[in-house]
Amino acid sequence: MNVEQRALRFQCRGDWLYGVATMPEQARARGVIIVVGGPQYRVGSHRQFALLARELAARGTPVLRFDYRGMGDSQGDPRSFEDIDDDLRAAVDHFTGAEYGVTEVVLWGLCDGASAALFYAPQDARVTGVVLANPWARSSDGIAKTTLKHYYRRRLLEPAFWKKIIEGRFNPGKALASFARLLGAATAAPVPTSECKAPLRERMREGLAQFRGKVLLLTSGVDLTAQEFLEMEKSSSDWKSLLARPQVSRQTLPDADHTFSRRSWRDQVAQHTANWLDAW
Repeated sequence: MNVEQRALRFQCRGDWLYGVATMPEQARARGVIIVVGGPQYRVGSHRQFALLARELAARGTPVLRFDYRGMGDSQGDPRSFEDIDDDLRAAVDHFTGAEYGVTEVVLWGLCDGASAALFYAPQDARVTGVVLANPWARSSDGIAKTTLKHYYRRRLLEPAFWKKIIEGRFNPGKALASFARLLGAATAAPVPTSECKAPLRERMREGLAQFRGKVLLLTSGVDLTAQEFLEMEKSSSDWKSLLARPQVSRQTLPDADHTFSRRSWRDQVAQHTANWLDAW
């Protein structure tokens, strides 16, 4: 199917936001809005968002990717993923206008874009699905435990690591110091937050609990962000039950990295997403 790419702009609280709509010849009423993980703009690392949009549109799904305020071509002050609800609402308002024929949307987010999608989705009835790709659920003790469990175990199995030792290029003192810091962080008590907001993981869990639409969870096997999220799930009965609901589908790419940087991984992500959309 041929696709058309339309440059566009829309306003959010007085600032102009810029993006691209990738439209099929015969578009479905359900569109996808890509929530960009930061800090990056609407094209994505190694053009992954542009390519994903074209592949989904080739199968009939219209896709909008845009820069939220302070990023890429868009106006406004820079902001974190925790403060883009207004940007997402403006994008949904624009995409569900008469010009595109879209009446409901799926939010597709990578990393902290996935976290932002969870924050926003329960607030808007037009959002009927979310795709969570390697969601960002970072905590100091969480990443320390994940690194100890997954990174060091993998390093011991890498030929390059042992070659470095044999060639005398390995610094044991530096490595032990790094290991000790991680061990200390992993066993330390959580630091109370001084912010008015609840901790990140609690807000993500609340968003998922309140959302009644469909969910696709995509995780990479060789990514500490994904592994931290999965370790959080293992240690929490609440997360386990939420992710076990019938509305949640899961796909794992065992060899993929955080941004699905190889073409084969990108193609798998597009295929999983398209199949999931087709199954509705």
